[in-house]
Amino acid sequence: MALAALLRLALGGAALLPAGDAVGEENEMTALPPVRAITRGPKFHWFAYYDKLQFDPTNRFVLANEVGFEHRSPKADDVIDVGMVDLKAGDKWIRLGDSRAWNWQQGCMLQWLPSSDSTVVWNDRQDGRFVCHVLDVKTKKKRTIGRAIYTVSPDGTTAVAPDFRRIQDMRPGYGYAGLPDPHAKQMAPAGTGIWRIDLTTGRSKLILTLARIAKFGGGDASMVGAKHYFNHLLFGPDGKRFIFLHRWRPDGGKGGFRTRMLTATPDGKDLCVVDPSGHTSHFIWRDAEHILAWTRPRGKASGFYLFTDRADRVEQVGKGVMTVNGHCTYLPVGDGRQWVLNDTYPRGAGRLQNPYLFHVPTGRRFWLGHFHLPRKYSGEWRCDTHPRFSRDGRMVTIDSPHGGSGRQVHLIDVSGIVESGRDEQG
Repeated sequence: MALAALLRLALGGAALLPAGDAVGEENEMTALPPVRAITRGPKFHWFAYYDKLQFDPTNRFVLANEVGFEHRSPKADDVIDVGMVDLKAGDKWIRLGDSRAWNWQQGCMLQWLPSSDSTVVWNDRQDGRFVCHVLDVKTKKKRTIGRAIYTVSPDGTTAVAPDFRRIQDMRPGYGYAGLPDPHAKQMAPAGTGIWRIDLTTGRSKLILTLARIAKFGGGDASMVGAKHYFNHLLFGPDGKRFIFLHRWRPDGGKGGFRTRMLTATPDGKDLCVVDPSGHTSHFIWRDAEHILAWTRPRGKASGFYLFTDRADRVEQVGKGVMTVNGHCTYLPVGDGRQWVLNDTYPRGAGRLQNPYLFHVPTGRRFWLGHFHLPRKYSGEWRCDTHPRFSRDGRMVTIDSPHGGSGRQVHLIDVSGIVESGRDEQG
């Protein structure tokens, strides 16, 4: 198919598209589901990461960030608005607040507080520190916790977070501008790491230090003399353990980073190196014991693998179908193990990003769209689709500039696909 035709389909939505022409893997015809923008210009909107709750429990209100520029790094004085879209009021934008602690890839950690039907949280910078706001969108009652958060326990009482100053020093685009890393000259400092935060009292405690983890579990030779940091934390569905990535840059911080995936209890105990390969990328909990991750286990090819926490068991998922790295979650339908929601990075001459659903029981993939990403969206300010699901698993949102108005949030109706998968499974 000609590039111009591909782009017309990417911009328009739900025509038939030979998937093999788009991603070079299949030749079957794939019907794309309906998609529409739920935010609009002149400002730009996005939600960012894929592992946060964007939809409220009623699936009516959809959280998003709003900003007036693109294509450069955030500066310390750049402020974004945070708000939500009312899907039952003509996609009305409702402003909730603002933030001075944000990045293009993960926003300001804006998300609905688990276990609440009306409370949202997001990070900000105030009085020389990174903080977290807690807002009830119904009562408008707001309070501020004196430390930024990353992931929240399912009961909404506890958060854990890395040092965003350290991340900004190690990998700009995932930390926050405005505060320098006080440990920047130290390779594996004992004074920073991961904090546990009580979301009721606001108290926090350093539970894991870089100095400790840099020496834990044997590691490999590249850790010697390397500069270390933590990123990408996620509570398990029962709240008893959380994942974190230990990353290091060899040669005193000058080399490319390597990664291990570990788990621990919320107080930093019972540590386990789940994936020691050095190649862990995106991941998600399938259930309280299993973790799906893109990686290259030792002696195996790159792919998505299902790890058993605290056990030496691993199996590949989606072999021959889920063949490229993406942002993976399990759709909350049925037992929560049937559907993997995922995407690809820009591919081919058309630079098409391809969110999709993978049906685990049948091994089938269902494309949700093929969206053109202009080349100027690259590096730190790229716009990954980062697909997120509604609480009932019938809708998906993505961030994309394919409509010509810069990055905006788009809604995809996947109910037909989910229902067809149920019928097929029988």
